[in-house]
Amino acid sequence: MEFDDIEKILALVREHELAEFELERDGLKLRVRKSQAAAPPQMQMVMPSPAISHHHQSPPSAPALPGPASAPAATPTDEELELAVVKSPIVGTFYRTPEPGAPAFVEVGQRVKKDQVLCIIEAMKLMNEITSEYEGEIVSVYVENGKPVQYGERLFAIKTA
Repeated sequence: MEFDDIEKILALVREHELAEFELERDGLKLRVRKSQAAAPPQMQMVMPSPAISHHHQSPPSAPALPGPASAPAATPTDEELELAVVKSPIVGTFYRTPEPGAPAFVEVGQRVKKDQVLCIIEAMKLMNEITSEYEGEIVSVYVENGKPVQYGERLFAIKTA
């Protein structure tokens, strides 16, 4: 892993406001964790084996989506007006559970609070917790566990009224 790669990772951590990032590849373990204060990220690297192959992975480029992803120009029903849609902030793999075999973070019919974790989206081995911006009841889960998601794709519908 080159210094440029580490700088790119730190830029991604800042850009996506991640609290923690961990990467383990080819005997290299890299962990970046932000402290609760507004201090710069801390870094810890462990390199147990000197034979590290240098695979260059470029960061995922954000797909070019024109403006904010808006619904078709159909007139929404009264019920739809009460629904808040949680969309994916990044491209990655959608996970409903914190780990395989664990219960889902949220289920349809469950009430959620603002800032409650709804799911995880993995992007380049980064586990990004997606939290609710809304308080209400989960009425729909649009994506299956383990499926890829695109930037702006609908993840959940929350009835806020």
